[in-house]
Amino acid sequence: MLNWNTIDTVLLDMDGTLLDLHFDNHFWLSLVPQELSQQRGISTDDAQQLVVSAYGKVAGTLDWYCLDYWQATLQLDIMGLHRTLVDRIQLRQDSMPFLDALASAGKKRILVTNAHPKSLALKLEHTELGSGLDGMISSHETGYPKEHPQFWQTLFEKFVLDPSRCLFIDDSEPILNAARLAGVGHQLGIANPDSQKPLKIFHDFPAITDYHLLLDDLKQQKDNKNKGT
Repeated sequence: MLNWNTIDTVLLDMDGTLLDLHFDNHFWLSLVPQELSQQRGISTDDAQQLVVSAYGKVAGTLDWYCLDYWQATLQLDIMGLHRTLVDRIQLRQDSMPFLDALASAGKKRILVTNAHPKSLALKLEHTELGSGLDGMISSHETGYPKEHPQFWQTLFEKFVLDPSRCLFIDDSEPILNAARLAGVGHQLGIANPDSQKPLKIFHDFPAITDYHLLLDDLKQQKDNKNKGT
């Protein structure tokens, strides 16, 4: 599926790509409307519509991912609510074996996420994800979401990357396209970001449901390199 000889660095999204997206979907689509309903004395359906409308107004912008923005907009203790669900923060079962295999094959592993720094810190605290990475960047450090070309330029400069020799893995097709337009040489989708939801259909990019599908090719490339072939 991938020619690992042409890949030096793997850029990895976090939510839905390395972590099960069920935590975030449950938080933003169930818990937040529920709390808003109780706080404002409105029906759950009305709260759901209010939240979806608010989300839609800033979709694709940095505010969409900003916990401080949502705390101010919705007047809810967003981080406090996050902490009530920490038991739902879960790595995908195939993530750590894949990250370990990348390290064994000599590939640099960089987390590339739109997650707010507070959310990122919470997820690193409650998983072993950090031990499988060589670097990380949140779009909030750059001032631009991954959907924006300037994010990618900042990323390339910070880590001194040759984008043509990077693989980017994400569960969002629009963001995969943004990476391609920015010059990233290889893109791969994740078709099962939320373990509780049906598979996603990707139209313009290859996609997988299990990182184990990539391990044989990675091992083969490593073995060939060790043999000097």
